[in-house]
Amino acid sequence: MRRFKVFRRIFHFHGFLESLTLALNGIVYLFLYHRNMRIIFLTGIAAFLLGIYFRLKGIELITLCLTITVVFMAEMFNTAIELLIDMTTRKYHTLIKLVKDIAAAVVLLASLNAVAVGIILFSKHIFKK
Repeated sequence: MRRFKVFRRIFHFHGFLESLTLALNGIVYLFLYHRNMRIIFLTGIAAFLLGIYFRLKGIELITLCLTITVVFMAEMFNTAIELLIDMTTRKYHTLIKLVKDIAAAVVLLASLNAVAVGIILFSKHIFKK
């Protein structure tokens, strides 16, 4: 009988709305206070709308959405890492600079991947012969 109480506790949604609210607060914060996130957001929306306009196939739209999401996530993690480091120290340290540079490189890599996916998906529609 005790085993079932554990399962009930694990799958109980107590605090789910609070967790959702906190996550949305994080997204709103990023959108309001970080220029790069606004650029990524608007570019992602534009790419998605372009995919709808060009009537991309289902798998192409899924690929596009996943690519956009990866760039969002990379920027979110980059910002979180930078905020966490800035909270601990303001002093310059070579390793801190390296961590921030690597986090920024993740965003760059995701963005370059997004450009490549965009070229692959949209080139046949833009450069029709």
